[in-house]
Amino acid sequence: MSDVLVLLGDTASLARRPAFTIEVAEETAALAAYRRLRHAVFVEQQGLFPHHDLDERDDDPRTVVLVARGPDGAVLGGVRLGPVTDGVDLGWWQGGRLVVDPSTHRVGSALVNAACAYAEGAGVLRFEATVQARNEPLFTRLGWEAVRPVTVAGTAHVLMRWPIRRIAALAAATKSALGPLLTGFTGVPGFVGDDGVPVPGSDLVAACDAILPSMVERDPEWAGWCSVLVNVNDLAAMGATPVGLLDALGARDASFASRVLAGLRRASEAYAVPVLGGHTQLGVPAALSVTALGRTAHPVPGGAGRPGHTVRLTADLGGRWRRGYTGRQWDSTTSRTPTELRTMLASVGAARPAAAKDVSMAGVAGTLGMLAEASGCGAILDVAAVPRPAHTTVGDWLTCFPGFAMLTTDVPGAPVPPAGPAVTAECGELVAGGGVRLRWPDGVLTEVAPARVTGLGRA
Repeated sequence: MSDVLVLLGDTASLARRPAFTIEVAEETAALAAYRRLRHAVFVEQQGLFPHHDLDERDDDPRTVVLVARGPDGAVLGGVRLGPVTDGVDLGWWQGGRLVVDPSTHRVGSALVNAACAYAEGAGVLRFEATVQARNEPLFTRLGWEAVRPVTVAGTAHVLMRWPIRRIAALAAATKSALGPLLTGFTGVPGFVGDDGVPVPGSDLVAACDAILPSMVERDPEWAGWCSVLVNVNDLAAMGATPVGLLDALGARDASFASRVLAGLRRASEAYAVPVLGGHTQLGVPAALSVTALGRTAHPVPGGAGRPGHTVRLTADLGGRWRRGYTGRQWDSTTSRTPTELRTMLASVGAARPAAAKDVSMAGVAGTLGMLAEASGCGAILDVAAVPRPAHTTVGDWLTCFPGFAMLTTDVPGAPVPPAGPAVTAECGELVAGGGVRLRWPDGVLTEVAPARVTGLGRA
């Protein structure tokens, strides 16, 4: 490319070329050049290793190497990163073997930043590196946090952690405004902030959800389906059996409205829940909300968890990412039979746990934070024990909207009725305090959600 610019006389573009670019090293030559740099620095110059610095991570096919290339294609530096644990990738990665050509500038910082971005894009929720003690100030300036001093190859190092705030950011974006906005709305004592609400003086439970207007515009049939899905799931979290729906639809014209209603009708038939009535307005921007009614004599609250309770996740792992929503919306319901759907919906009512909550747009971890907040306690989520579909990252699964997923808490050993095609696993516990922490295979706890997710406080 440089030769072309020279021939064209494009000196301005030549002057604007970056001093280096960073890419995944997919060529054997790039990997070889990176390893030669490592040998020159870590073996020959620093004497950290007697013969070579290669180890088992270099042979792990999951290890990713990022290299910095100069304008002429020469490798100026590199860094490797990949999963810490063998087997299943639990979203715990480690970076290492950062090396740069001594004649270059700013390459090291850029490689560190690129490694952080790559890890977060790969769904990683815990990213660490052991760095030489003299490099700790550099990593601190880049936003890393020191964990503890360690010794590597007889030399002082520091274990450092990159703060990944994906779960907290999602919870803040979707739920943190609720408390201030809803101050003064009394609700029903014991059920404040729940997915549904018992209607006083009856065995009815009501739930209401709106679909994002952008989603209605982009995917009207799916929006119609989801308007039923989210509401019957809310009733299911209360242990209620759905009996009917009311819809309110705004659309630019009759053709667009028919597409939304087609999805709503298919879901209504699949879940065997009739649409009892509603309202349709044409000539307006897209809008869709649905109210659902259900029945139960024993509504399950979302805020009755207590420290010592076991946390269980019941989730349908079948299906796939919804097209156009990879990493954000999991579609397991459109491929299920009406019998399978109704069996899953009945699972909370059959179990009658102490507390239950439908996994919402805050994801598994954020929703657990809502349950814990309403219960006046904290929660620990065991990463390795969370049931997860194959080929999904931990980061995506813990922050997506699943087709069917219920978090329940109860005393240890409480019975777990079958939930049809959904699977149930014990994956944590409620504890004193507040917030949500992830527990990793080495016993380390990392905080991912604050004590105040919604600001609504105890139910």
